[in-house]
Order: sequence, then structure tokens, then C-alpha cells
Amino acid sequence: MSNRREFLKLSGAALGAVAFGPSASAFFAGSGPSAMHPVGLQLFTFFTTIDADVAGTLRKIAGIGYREIESAFSMKGGYYGMKPKEFAKLVKDTGMSWQSHHVLGAPFKMPANAKPMLDAKGQPIKFPPMRNLKENMQQLVDEAAEGGVPYLVCANIPTGTGAEIQSAISVLNKTGEACKKAGITLCYHNHTEEFVKMDAGTAYELFLKDLHPDIKMELDLCWATKAGVDPVALFKAHPGRFPLWHVKDLDAKREGPAPVGTGVVDFTRIFANAGVAGMKHFFVEHDMPKDAFASITTSYKNLTKILPA
Repeated sequence: MSNRREFLKLSGAALGAVAFGPSASAFFAGSGPSAMHPVGLQLFTFFTTIDADVAGTLRKIAGIGYREIESAFSMKGGYYGMKPKEFAKLVKDTGMSWQSHHVLGAPFKMPANAKPMLDAKGQPIKFPPMRNLKENMQQLVDEAAEGGVPYLVCANIPTGTGAEIQSAISVLNKTGEACKKAGITLCYHNHTEEFVKMDAGTAYELFLKDLHPDIKMELDLCWATKAGVDPVALFKAHPGRFPLWHVKDLDAKREGPAPVGTGVVDFTRIFANAGVAGMKHFFVEHDMPKDAFASITTSYKNLTKILPA
């Protein structure tokens, strides 16, 4: 069952920390028999299928070896059709822990030229109302607190103009205050558009400068790499600001996501700087894969080769 390893043994972690350098020691060090943080999964990977069998999907994910979950939007509404405490119990019953939840920053709008999203049967998806931080901030924070989730993540917010960026900063700072009162950490998750250069700088640069320091970042390694950004350079410029990562590869053509270890992202170098980043949790993700279970199985197996052992 080597492909289901959950943790590094202490001896392996010690050797790994030496091989990866001192910046990794804070992440790979541990006590007792467990030395490496469990591998997590972002459930958006199963966006078009999970609602048909939430419990069964979670059990299969746990069976592969994943031990932490980051939830996302559900077609059933709420938390995959459940209240926060119900979903937290279901995740716990599968042997996993619920660490983070994604929400939208503003009302959802499909891009003008975007193709309609299709469900598992190839039919256009009809989206139910989606709550967002601009309109439903306190409710979303309260629900995350009710479920015992340590991190609330803004998955997306408009950043196409200077005015949108300033509005986003205002929304995120207000949410950060509410999260702090609730004992939750707010993070921001990037795509590629946050790295588009504008007169005042990129949205990501402005976020790092103008968001309250208590607000952290969830760096999506795939999208940052596609945007031509070096994750390690970001970590070194803003140490400790990146407690969460999305661990997914960028395909060889540099067009879109791929299972970990099958593309161009240098995970070995990135994980070597986990301590600099302040990384606490990482979540494998693959947006709209043809076969989600095949993708996350490949990612898990390759992670056990990429991480020190």
C-alpha cells in the first residue's frame, strides 16, 4: 500500500529536510510517527459529479490516501446539500478533515465568450443562486465558523479594472475583519488574471500591498506558472503569506491544468520552499478533468515520489 502513504516517518523526514534545505524543515518536521502534513484535495475537481453521491465520492477520495478536504460550490446549494455541521461530520466519518472552503467574492457572471459548462451527461449546467462575499459576507463567515473550518477562501473576484481591484480590496478587507472575529483566516485564491500588468501594477501586487496582513494567500501553482510567475520568488518576497496552496500541474503546452507530475511545474523546488511560504495545507486540484478519480490517483502517486521519503 505504498501508494497510500499518509505521512513520512521521522527518519525519512529528517533526511528529506536535509535534501530539501533548511527552508523546508519547518514543514517536514514533526513529532511522533507522523512527520508530513496529509495530502489534501479541492472538491471542485468533482464539480460535475459529486452531488450525485457525496458520501460515496468522499469515501473513494479517502481510499486513495487523501486526508484533508477543501470544499467548493455545490449544485445542491449550501455544503453539498447539507448544513455546515452535517458536512463536517460526514468528512470526519470518512477519516478526513475539513480545512477550507471556497466562496465567490462577487456575484457570478459567465464571461461573454465563455462556452456553457456541461454536466456529467453533457447537458448545460443550470446554476442555482450563488452567495458571495459582496452580498452575503456575514452569512458565509458565520457558516464557516459553524462548520469549524479554519480557512475561508475567496475563490474569485473581478480584477479587470482599477475600480474593480479597489472594490475587491474593500470587500476582502471587510471580510478579513469578520473572519478574524470568528477565529477564521481569510485567504485569496488566484487565477491568471490577477497577474495582468496595469498602470498601478498587477492586482496581485496590489492585494499583497493593500490587504490587511492577516489576510493570506492561497497560491494556485498551475495558474501562477501559466501567468509566468515564479512561486518561489513570491514566497521569498512575502514570506509567511501563503499558508494554502493549490497543487496542480500545467500541461506541456502550458494551456491548462494537468495531474501532478505530468506537466511543467517544478514541484520539488516549490516544496523545498514550503517553510519560506508559511505553507500549512495544500490541496490537489484539477479543473474539469475527463476522469476525476484517475486524475487524483495519478496526482497522489506522483506526490509520493516528488515529496521526500
